Amino acid sequence: MTDTPASTPAPAPLPIGRFEGRKAFTGLVRHALETAAHEGWPSLVLSDPDFQDWPLGERAVIDALGHWASQGRQIRLLARDFGPLRLAHPRLVQWRITWGHRVEAHACPGASGNELPSAIWSPGWTLERLDPVRSTGITSDDAARRTMLQERLEACWHKGAPSFAATTLGL
Repeated sequence: MTDTPASTPAPAPLPIGRFEGRKAFTGLVRHALETAAHEGWPSLVLSDPDFQDWPLGERAVIDALGHWASQGRQIRLLARDFGPLRLAHPRLVQWRITWGHRVEAHACPGASGNELPSAIWSPGWTLERLDPVRSTGITSDDAARRTMLQERLEACWHKGAPSFAATTLGL
């Protein structure tokens, strides 16, 4: 059962397997967030060193995140530094303010190399860029792969600290 209006067609099934190139990666991110909203995934983790090349500033992506969050879901964001994300994706920053009660974000400034995955994790499907420079990676619904990615993300989460606040208090 979905929480989307009957007039909204279901997205195509999420692909499983390898992907290559920035266009394929950004298309998969869009598709995953649309599917999360349509299917009402209970939780999401988005992880990347800086999210600069993610399509998180696009209106359709923000609309999908808004619909998804309105269903009472929780999202975790992990980054080495959220500064580049704030500059590259002002719509996401505004979305973060609106849905602050649904979002947890941690920065892991000490994470190096592949320690901080460029990934989307959900309870039923994952996307991981194995080579962020070339945007090559794999999508999977395999439980073992999902568990391994979740463990790596949890390790980064526990090493990190709260960041990317919904509001900034100043004097």
